[in-house]
Amino acid sequence: MLKVSTFDDWIDYFYSWQKDIGLDAPEFRQYKFEAKYGQLPHNEIEFGDYKGRLRWTTVMHIPDQRIRDAALNLIVYQGDTEFASVEQQRRLFDTAPSRYDYLSLVRVMAEEMRHGWQMSHLLVSQFGRSGRLEAQKLLERRAFTDNRLLGAFNETVQNWLDFYTYTQFVDRDGKFQLTMLSSSGFQPLGQSMIPMLKEESFHMGTGNNGLRRVVQAGRIPISIMQKYYNKWLPTSFDLFGTDHSSSAQWAYVWGLKGRYNERDAHEAVDKEHLNEAARDLYRQEAQKLTDSLNKLIPEGQPKLVVPDLKFNRQIGEHRGKSYSVTGEPMTAEEYGNYLPTILPSEEDSALLRSIMKENDWIAPKKEEVPQ
Repeated sequence: MLKVSTFDDWIDYFYSWQKDIGLDAPEFRQYKFEAKYGQLPHNEIEFGDYKGRLRWTTVMHIPDQRIRDAALNLIVYQGDTEFASVEQQRRLFDTAPSRYDYLSLVRVMAEEMRHGWQMSHLLVSQFGRSGRLEAQKLLERRAFTDNRLLGAFNETVQNWLDFYTYTQFVDRDGKFQLTMLSSSGFQPLGQSMIPMLKEESFHMGTGNNGLRRVVQAGRIPISIMQKYYNKWLPTSFDLFGTDHSSSAQWAYVWGLKGRYNERDAHEAVDKEHLNEAARDLYRQEAQKLTDSLNKLIPEGQPKLVVPDLKFNRQIGEHRGKSYSVTGEPMTAEEYGNYLPTILPSEEDSALLRSIMKENDWIAPKKEEVPQ
């Protein structure tokens, strides 16, 4: 049943959602939730069949219903991830290792909520009744009942190592998605990405700095950190979508979603492998970050490894196939015995709870307020 007739109705529903999932940190009441639209470099569509034409300033300017439907779908999926991530992280406040980390969590979650607010503002203001219904549904699905739209956003985030690894890699996928949408021919969508990308950079920095501080403290075994790599990186690879994706092709042809490096790319676009190309660039970035992290690990200790693209995939050509973290093929029986040994277990969670009772498991930050 449609409960949202105006954006004010949606705002009321948003605050009900906050209450329903148990968000009661007082800092959220001080945060100003609003829609923000940035400035694009120019007003022409940058790629696809409509390249060179003026960007579409409203949904009614989009010349084809199929393109309007695809734009709505892109916005819905992006909005769903934003609210889902808040639901995943909502139980971490009581175990924050410092005031700095507590305030970082508040900021990350507040900005993710603002991103969901932004997508909902687009839906309500641009897409009529169907948009209002989709904006309402963004607040009705729940990560903790496994009905968010993408698998990564139904996973649990149980502890702060989970959180740092999540913000390092899942939020980094978010950066890629937002960047690809920032060149959209649908002007309000492209404009929405500019402030969202600025905010997303803090989320990734929170993850990267957190993992570096964990390594510097030297209390959490690298073998356990690797298990969280194994948990979050394959599902982050999945977030780029299926291989040989026709949806990605049409989004490109229609000028809705570009390549990650659209404005810098000199090579001809390979429309049949858009998702694969973005995923490969993402993996390269993950590898560079991991190489930097490994420099902090003392000699003689194991190093962190970015899992092979074939490992534990739920989407694409490697879906459901049996490969090790390093990409070696395995029998189904071997894989069934192997997988529980290289993903976080209840024993690992218990060990982390024990380690995290003392504040020496993570190196301190000098400043008390995130900048």
